[in-house]
Amino acid sequence: MSTVDDERWLVVDGRRWRRTDPSLPDDLRAALTSHLGRARSAVGVAKRAQDDETVAAARRRVGLAKHGLGERGPRWWDRPEADRLRDARRALEDLDALAPPDDRDSGA
Repeated sequence: MSTVDDERWLVVDGRRWRRTDPSLPDDLRAALTSHLGRARSAVGVAKRAQDDETVAAARRRVGLAKHGLGERGPRWWDRPEADRLRDARRALEDLDALAPPDDRDSGA
């Protein structure tokens, strides 16, 4: 892979995954990553409980977080940085409304 490809893609076991948008401020990236981890966990819990509605809601949260991070949707490197940051902030607002962070997420 080229240097540009290395900045855009991560290869794990031969599968290529889009990297997180490097222009995201650390606090925004951390908040979205926290939501992503909690949403992935919620998917597992809901699947074990065989609760299809909750699985769907948790997967929606995963998708929102991944879009906010630039890992899904339009390729971040093809879009203006201001648009990417606006969309990431909007995704975080939506995620906070769906699943507010608890005290453990803030380090309190």
